Amino acid sequence: MRIRTEFEMTLRKLAIAMCALVLAATAFAPNVLADNASNRRVLVRDITSVEGVRDNMLVGYGLVAGLTQTGDSQQTYFTVQTLANAMQKMGVLIPSGTVEVRNVAAVFITASLPPFARPGEKIDVTVSSVGDAKSLAGGVLLMTALHGPDGQVYAEAQGPLTIGGYSAGNAQNGKQVNTPTVGTVPNGGIVERDTAVDLHGFKTVSLLLRNPDFTTARQIADAVNEEFHKPVASALDNTRVDVNVAGAGMASVTELISRVQNLSLLVHTPARIIINERTGTIVLGGDVKLTPVSVIHGNLSIEVSTTYTVAPVPGAYPPGWYGPGMPPPGWSGPQGQAAQGQAQPQNQGQQGGQGPGGQGQGGPGGPEGGFAPGGAALVPQTTVSVNDEPAQTMRLDEGANVEELVNGLHAIGTSSRDVVAILQAIKQEGGIQAEVEVQ
Repeated sequence: MRIRTEFEMTLRKLAIAMCALVLAATAFAPNVLADNASNRRVLVRDITSVEGVRDNMLVGYGLVAGLTQTGDSQQTYFTVQTLANAMQKMGVLIPSGTVEVRNVAAVFITASLPPFARPGEKIDVTVSSVGDAKSLAGGVLLMTALHGPDGQVYAEAQGPLTIGGYSAGNAQNGKQVNTPTVGTVPNGGIVERDTAVDLHGFKTVSLLLRNPDFTTARQIADAVNEEFHKPVASALDNTRVDVNVAGAGMASVTELISRVQNLSLLVHTPARIIINERTGTIVLGGDVKLTPVSVIHGNLSIEVSTTYTVAPVPGAYPPGWYGPGMPPPGWSGPQGQAAQGQAQPQNQGQQGGQGPGGQGQGGPGGPEGGFAPGGAALVPQTTVSVNDEPAQTMRLDEGANVEELVNGLHAIGTSSRDVVAILQAIKQEGGIQAEVEVQ
């Protein structure tokens, strides 16, 4: 009885311990699922932008001075004319036809004016050469007005350039790293005109999706309505979600936008395959699914190679030279029976024209077999080789994903361009349940 009682107590302890483990696992599982779900969640600010709140493009034309003989040449007429105009504004009159300065280059200046920019704020500008300047290294951008699309001046730019490359040497023997004809002026632009958007007049805040999708737009509207506990947002289409400012009851539009942009939601991107045929680059989304399909891939390579060999050309004999089978000059006996010392060429000073008589061989410098010196030609020999490798077979079952497809294509030895052709063929067959975009 005592042994049985101890055994029952041991079983009870094991049962209690197992129950505790089950409860702990049950309590831990939701946290793991929540963590995995949170890793796939994104903020609204990362996938949308607010309509009316955007950057504005600025552009200007000016001069970069202070170059060390690497500027535009005199043939770049607009640079000379711009320099003459700039000198004229400073009270110096010079004829543009006599200007020859290699320390100046004509440039275009571009910048991006951020939203809500105020006068006095500084922005970065990019300077790009227009003429035939070799490098802008060490140059200084002269004061240039930056215009917007409406032609108004929104900023002024000036300052020393920062170049991310260099060029050394000449056209025959030189080296160039990156692009020395493009530089930047950090904080070189100063905003001159107020472009801030008045948010107080907004009655509706429109969120524009960067990747249009009906499901994502509906999820954003649902998340906003759940956050404010009332229907204040609606998805108009796959690109736009409108939020009613008055219905949200926020103190300001800025607070409303901040609260909406910090909402998180699960985003399911559409299955898509991007193919760049020029570079052979393929990008496949993880949600791409494939139906059962078989791929048979074989390589047939035909190589044609041409080699050149040197072959002698008979019949080219210079004056005063004879070889085997030819009698010496003035000898009328049987061919090939010349006496010792009689078979001599007429011009003994010529290279290759002297040889022992009656020996049937050319002299020093002469070719063997009776062919004249220099009597040779290049003869092409063409070789054709065909390599037909056995076809490789790959099969994908129902529900195959991108990883299985890529691993299978690599297993049968396909290149990037082969994969492009195979994916296009599978898409035409209907085996890829995704959008294929060819660039």
